[in-house]
Amino acid sequence: MGTLHPASRGYVAILYQFFHPDDVVSARHYADLAEGLRDRGLDVQVWTSNRACHDGSVRYPRNEIWRGIRIHRIWKPGFKSGSSMGRAISIVWMIAAWTMALWRRHDYPDVVIVGTDPPLSALTAWTVHLLRPNARFAHWCFDLYPEAAVADGMLSPNSRLERFFRRLVRPAYRNISLMADLGACMRKRLEAYGHCASKATLVPWALVEPENPRTPDPAIRAKLFGDATLGLLYSGNFGRAHSYEAFFELARSLKSDNIAFAFAIRGNRADLVRQSMRPDDTNIWIVDFASEAELEARLSAADIHLVSLRPEWNGVVVPSKFFGSLAAGRPILFAGPADSDIAGWIREHQVGWVLNADSKEAIPGELRALAASKDCLKEMQDRCHRTYQKHFSKKVVLDQWDEALRRLLPAPR
Repeated sequence: MGTLHPASRGYVAILYQFFHPDDVVSARHYADLAEGLRDRGLDVQVWTSNRACHDGSVRYPRNEIWRGIRIHRIWKPGFKSGSSMGRAISIVWMIAAWTMALWRRHDYPDVVIVGTDPPLSALTAWTVHLLRPNARFAHWCFDLYPEAAVADGMLSPNSRLERFFRRLVRPAYRNISLMADLGACMRKRLEAYGHCASKATLVPWALVEPENPRTPDPAIRAKLFGDATLGLLYSGNFGRAHSYEAFFELARSLKSDNIAFAFAIRGNRADLVRQSMRPDDTNIWIVDFASEAELEARLSAADIHLVSLRPEWNGVVVPSKFFGSLAAGRPILFAGPADSDIAGWIREHQVGWVLNADSKEAIPGELRALAASKDCLKEMQDRCHRTYQKHFSKKVVLDQWDEALRRLLPAPR
């Protein structure tokens, strides 16, 4: 398979708990990142775990070269899924393993990219700096801890444990050279830690990027929405950061207008959505979750996509389905904080609606008007697709990554 020479062009190491061939969404993003940096002339190596995300009994080879990228997999014990103690040990285990691996290397990376799985992974920047003070770290923040634990109710705000975790991550952030956030709200939370890193907003791109918006497949559309004149789809993970109540209220107000809402969801709050269905919710459908092979056709079968974010999660996470919806050329109906990044992008690029107490009276009329005017709907869908291609596509974000990382690379020898 050949020998890699990391020092030749700029050497980047990626630390993330899951990677190819794992199909979890974040692992796919990191695989795309590794390939994109390789294509832009950087040598890339990855340190990940040897176990699959959703099935810890699945283990991958310890070392391999995949598409010119050397993958080093760290053996990790098979902790019981959902165990708090198991998660805690997993965090310590991966940080310690990454630290030891980087301490021992003679071909040390020019830049190390560390993610947020497991939580608190940024602590690796602190521990590595103890022996390698010149190490450069970039941190790609998909979510924030302990903020996520507070939003989830696992930690009480300003509790002793919450303050302990904040004190723990502060020196880690101060050893980061590039802080890659997912938007201005997350950036503001990170700045509160007083780090001195350079900053860049680098969002997760859509896994499916159609060249042009697809026409809905009649059979798939009928399965999702029956004969509805307008179909709105919530597709993807439905977890603790997401909400459904505003969508149900809106759907019930539009029941007599032949406008249908479909939920193709999985996650730790998906059952709550199903249990909230009423017998008279005839225009709300719960449908099967789509496989990746079916995803493009499924997303294209809807006229509008649904995205949500609970207020307490604002700036802690950014729902990635927003970018997938734009890539499919579909406007977004967003139920979430008016000052969130998604709400700001929707207003800036005119790619949807923000559903809240101030707008819930006007939005039903706008949806009825779109149902009656397919030309207006098509114009809006085309604008969504153009917006994605210009601002959020994989190529655009990977070019931004390349530019940001090259500012950290040492001068050529």
